Amino acid sequence: MGRIDPHSYADASQPLVTSAALSLYLDFSSSTILGSALLTLSAPFSGDLLLDTRLLSVAAASDPLTLSPLPFSLPVPAHESDPVLGSPLSVSLSGHSSFLLSFSTSPSSSALQWLPPPLTSSRAHPFVFTQCQPIHARSIFPCHDTPAARIRFSALLNLPKPLSAVMAAAHLARRDPLPGEAASAACPDALWCAPDRVVEHFVMDQPIPPYLFAFAAGEIASRDVGPRTRVYVEGGPDVLDAAAREFAGAEEMIRVGERLFGPYEWERFDLLVLPPSFPYGGMENPRMVFLTPTVIKGDASGAQVVAHELAHSWTGNLITNKTHSDFWLNEGFTTYAERRIVEVVQGEERAALNMGIGWRGLNRMMDRFKDNMEFTKLKPRMEGIDPDDVYSEVPYEKGFQFLWRIERQIGRLAFDEFLKKYIATFKFQSIDTETFLEFLKANVPGIENQIDLRLWVEGTGIPPDAMEPVSVIYTKIKLLASEFKNGRMPREDEVADWSGQEWELYLENLPKSVEASQIAALDARYRLSESRDYEVKVAFLELAISCNCKDYFDEVEKTLKQVGRMKYLRPLYTALVSGSGGDEEKMLARRIFMEGRECYHPIARGVVESILSKHS
Repeated sequence: MGRIDPHSYADASQPLVTSAALSLYLDFSSSTILGSALLTLSAPFSGDLLLDTRLLSVAAASDPLTLSPLPFSLPVPAHESDPVLGSPLSVSLSGHSSFLLSFSTSPSSSALQWLPPPLTSSRAHPFVFTQCQPIHARSIFPCHDTPAARIRFSALLNLPKPLSAVMAAAHLARRDPLPGEAASAACPDALWCAPDRVVEHFVMDQPIPPYLFAFAAGEIASRDVGPRTRVYVEGGPDVLDAAAREFAGAEEMIRVGERLFGPYEWERFDLLVLPPSFPYGGMENPRMVFLTPTVIKGDASGAQVVAHELAHSWTGNLITNKTHSDFWLNEGFTTYAERRIVEVVQGEERAALNMGIGWRGLNRMMDRFKDNMEFTKLKPRMEGIDPDDVYSEVPYEKGFQFLWRIERQIGRLAFDEFLKKYIATFKFQSIDTETFLEFLKANVPGIENQIDLRLWVEGTGIPPDAMEPVSVIYTKIKLLASEFKNGRMPREDEVADWSGQEWELYLENLPKSVEASQIAALDARYRLSESRDYEVKVAFLELAISCNCKDYFDEVEKTLKQVGRMKYLRPLYTALVSGSGGDEEKMLARRIFMEGRECYHPIARGVVESILSKHS
């Protein structure tokens, strides 16, 4: 019958995996996992069942009751794997509703980053963490790696005793390993039960899409900051203190979210601050949000990233996009929800400032995709496309604009009621854009006659009824930015109460063609290149590169070697290889990457390689 998702081998005529019992031996010496997976299907099946894998080695497939072998086939990755999808694992079943797989990961697994002790904060112990969005869970264990397939799971993580593990799941126990529980031809009991090993046991009872499977292991410290929130860090006592201060308002945000969107369904909202190589600002893994240390800014403004990940607890985790063409259902809704939370917690002006930054980002994406406007659609065609290659602000900001347009049409009170009903109706389901539009038209009669829904969803570019935000601070910042080209620098009294977001918006609105001397003068007064807020620092450095202000290239290099967040890597590397500096700056970009690549997560490494090859 064909695939249910262009990014998965899952066949629409076959039952989906609904639960997984995993035993995972974390082998830091080889940067691999030796594992077993007991997979349960939604119904018994006879025939060749297809699963997603990427760079996995499968040692055995067997009947979980009799342990008799089951025939399976897996193409040799080096020769037959698809560069986007990986390799299909085919397991021959005869009326089975469950089956057991033994497997091992590759050191090149795209979902895993293994950090040796020198690259950790303590420099004493190694560290490993996962990043499975969008389609990287298949590089950890065989699965139906599509958001259409929601699974419950349990996991036994076997790791060296000095280390501890956390997971986006409920923690049941830390105990000694037991003979037989590895259940894997890849991991004998002698290895699993070695005296220097310990097992951490987790369970996730709510059904989640595979991209939300997440764990980390290493030297981890923690502290409670609220009745439902504990902050965990890889980074020592100073990082823990800073994180606890930055995220002290988490409980207030949860309560605001509950008032706006309904009950919080995940029990815990814990936060893990990862090493600087984490490729995203935050990842909304349920019960355990993963965060980059760059969100710790010292003024609690980093809590806005937390507000976004919290909002995913309703829009993304609770209701999930069915395919990556529907990604805006996750991110557009969550950006809208985030700004509603920020509006309550930090005020309307702060929310408007966020909207302004988002509006600038959306316009910037129109330039990025000017040669392929397909990816400016809310629902683009994604067949044959690696989601990592076209990841952008479009689903976030155009999705936000679409929902804000509906709110303006029907009024906030009516839209709030609609939103609560939408969440209650589809919770713990994965849906597509068409399902949302039908629900919208059924619950807001006549909306299709008031808003061109097809233009919003299928049209390229920014629709004419999208709206730039209006606020006092936003208008003031744009005016100051427009005056900069004529030599007017903002006075100190005009920026005295600015935080990082005001500076970020100011820099985003500056013309790209100003003189290098003007950039240097601005930095001499306000020290933007030295900002602790990476949003400000990177916006300034990107501007410096575009103006060929080479005095800052040492700072660019330092920054690219300090952090692995793709939000910073992408614009700085792109500015270096596509600017007016020519071959000299391209050579600089390649040298920095070669020297710093081992500190980047595999996903980020791939993105930078794509940028460099495009401009070779």
